[in-house]
Amino acid sequence: MARYIGPKARISRKFNEPILGESKALQKKNYAPGQHGKGKKRKQSEYAVQLAEKQKAKYIYGVLERQFAHTFDKATRKKGVTGEVLLQLLEARLDNTVYRLGIAPTRRAARQLVIHKHITVNGDIVNIPSFTLRPGDVIGVREKAKSLESITNSLSIQGAKKYSWLEWDANEMAGKLVHLPVRADIPENINEQLIVELYSK
Repeated sequence: MARYIGPKARISRKFNEPILGESKALQKKNYAPGQHGKGKKRKQSEYAVQLAEKQKAKYIYGVLERQFAHTFDKATRKKGVTGEVLLQLLEARLDNTVYRLGIAPTRRAARQLVIHKHITVNGDIVNIPSFTLRPGDVIGVREKAKSLESITNSLSIQGAKKYSWLEWDANEMAGKLVHLPVRADIPENINEQLIVELYSK
């Protein structure tokens, strides 16, 4: 399936946030990209604001339109606040959890590790980035991949990050999804209510 492979700085400047990772361009050019980026901003319509929030969430989690709509549909059919359930489903994706555990420095890199069969779930190799994890699932690094430089480097840097809904065993190089995160624990700057309003139209 296709993924955005264009300039990361352009997306960061579009939303004025480091959406796809830290960007020096954002510090140098803190205005929107394009010919009229420096121009006076027009007042956005309600729809435009809602659409931008959905686009931002898609870029953050690396999900395309059809898959995002499918995830939202699943969220509407589950108990709880739809916006929060949507973010929980996105957080429970395998590629996102690999990133959260520090096994990969970015979600893009986590996706690659999953696709290349370096990641296991409950001891079985899973190569589907969108695989939805459940509380109690154990996410590990495949034995022959434990010495990969990209993984060891990421763990040495990213390993300090701790999330209340995840446990990490450094000796086993495996993590566990203890429970789904509540909204207050998810660090992403997303106004999920705007996304709900957009899909409700």
